[in-house]
Amino acid sequence: MAENESLLDVQTRLAEHYREIIKLLGEDESREGLLKTPLRVAKAMQSLTRGYYEDPEAVLTSAMFQEDYKQMVIVKDIDFFSLCEHHMLPFFGKAHVAYIPRKYITGLSKIPRVVDIFAHRLQVQERMTLQIKECIQKTLNPLGVMVVIEAQHMCMQMRGVEKQNSLTTTSDFTGFFQQAKTREEFMNLIKK
Repeated sequence: MAENESLLDVQTRLAEHYREIIKLLGEDESREGLLKTPLRVAKAMQSLTRGYYEDPEAVLTSAMFQEDYKQMVIVKDIDFFSLCEHHMLPFFGKAHVAYIPRKYITGLSKIPRVVDIFAHRLQVQERMTLQIKECIQKTLNPLGVMVVIEAQHMCMQMRGVEKQNSLTTTSDFTGFFQQAKTREEFMNLIKK
């Protein structure tokens, strides 16, 4: 979005493009059931991609506290929804995030908010996993971070290979999580 363009201007332009897409698909865009569809889709796309306008580091620092705690902090089973950048179809699942504080902790609700910010962008699961890890590592400077994401991809289930029960798992880690024992502890705790 250009700096001088308002969200309403973008919404109007998106709606115009979706109206044209409906025509190109062979539908009558003036049909009663489709009259408001272009605007609805434009609003939905703005909501689904709102992560471009949010700062995940600012979210973490808004509730950052000095604390002498050096054990694993885990927020697991964080539901998320995203759009794959290749087909703009949904992928969704659960994120599991752990960090071992060095000096600072953050409010527990901030970890799911960081997941949501990166999920609300056109994404690939691998990059989203990396971005969440890097954001927490850079902002909190903990002794280690680990992120595991498990997701179902509609681009694999609705089209292409059409594999309904496939699940994709990605992981990334830093610091103390490079030790197999620490990773194993995390994996055991998120399975419970």
